Amino acid sequence: MNKIKTSYTCQECGAQYSKWQGQCNKCQSWNSIHEEIVNISRKKTSFSSINNTNSNPQKINNIEINDHYRIITNDNEFDRAIGGGIVPGSLILLGGEPGIGKSTLFLQISLMLSNKVLYVSGEESEAQIKMRADRIKYNNDNCYILTENKIENIFHQVKKIKPHVLIIDSIQTLNSQLVDTASGSISQLKTCTSELINFAKTTSIPVLLIGHINKEGHIAGPKILEHMVDTVLQFEGDRNHFYRILRVKKNRFGSTNELGIYEMLNEGLKEIKNPSEILISSSNQKLSGSAISAIIEGSRPFMIEVQALVSSAVYGTPQRSSTGFNAKRLNMLLAVLEKRVGFKLGMKDIFLNITGGIKVEDTAIDLAIVSAILSSNNEIKIPEDYCFAAEIGLSGEIRPVQRIEQRIKEAEKLGFSKIFISKFNDKLTSKKIKVVALSKIDELIDHITR
Repeated sequence: MNKIKTSYTCQECGAQYSKWQGQCNKCQSWNSIHEEIVNISRKKTSFSSINNTNSNPQKINNIEINDHYRIITNDNEFDRAIGGGIVPGSLILLGGEPGIGKSTLFLQISLMLSNKVLYVSGEESEAQIKMRADRIKYNNDNCYILTENKIENIFHQVKKIKPHVLIIDSIQTLNSQLVDTASGSISQLKTCTSELINFAKTTSIPVLLIGHINKEGHIAGPKILEHMVDTVLQFEGDRNHFYRILRVKKNRFGSTNELGIYEMLNEGLKEIKNPSEILISSSNQKLSGSAISAIIEGSRPFMIEVQALVSSAVYGTPQRSSTGFNAKRLNMLLAVLEKRVGFKLGMKDIFLNITGGIKVEDTAIDLAIVSAILSSNNEIKIPEDYCFAAEIGLSGEIRPVQRIEQRIKEAEKLGFSKIFISKFNDKLTSKKIKVVALSKIDELIDHITR
């Protein structure tokens, strides 16, 4: 009988060691090294039993591309995010926090597709998936449900059903007989993903994978998992809010600047075609500490409301809290206000919130954040038809942002009367909205406090 061979593998980066140690030398993570069995069966690979064709090199000029080389899902937000549809033979990996709606999104896509779909779940039973499908209220006679976690059995059913799209929920629940380790281990993840890549590239059937995330917010498993797939998507949002953002972290077949916006309802995920209208408060009573910013996420602009609250520190140590915005950048903006403008905020509690539970990465929101903080600190109401779009530098200068024309047009469409931008942007004029160009924060204060 052969002796079982084991190694110690880091569950974060996949590095292997001959003995256990507390910290991984490669990724510096602690207590992430676990013992795994590494003897792999000498059997044929799982997918080789389905298709034994050998690939031959071809001249690039002889390769033909079908006119319908992308599969349209009929979900406009999803299609926009991944570049216009699913590319045959591609692997798409979707990550997100538990309960954020990953399974709902892929089940909804499988029910909306006009092509034959095999939805494989290793976490739920057929009855549970049927209950969710009834709640979503979509119907598709070409959608097949399979509860299975052995990849060999999945390939056997694929050979029988011959679907056009394969959906796996989730990659961490799969296991292969080629590796004698538990589901979710590094060895199983790498082996199952390799088998799915071989399957997708050979049959041109796209595979959509759902992946769990770790406590740091990254997709669980080694980083090599994200390198192996073609597209990596991140489903973001606050579970206490209705809105969800589908971000593209990697895309071999399109831009990584696109995103999709959804609203989570009892009937499933609803596409948001005009996010500006839902992310701005509809209250007629305008209060201090609120400002509107014209931001761009992906390829489209929209308006979003920034709320700030400045109050005296009660417990001695000032608090700095930020929801939906980078806390380190907030501290930088506060330092600029205190150093360059002279506002004494060192002994004030400052709370910042981006409405809708959405995380904003566009630096054009800087000017709106500063305006909201100044508005709350001085108890001055900013007119509701004012909006802001500019970045703030460390010396207090107001820096230009890209695609300012799109931001101005979005503000015009929603009826804003004045937009504040950087003086260093190209000279822009508009008949419907007044464009105010600023070069320093001091000029902004004059407009707000007058």
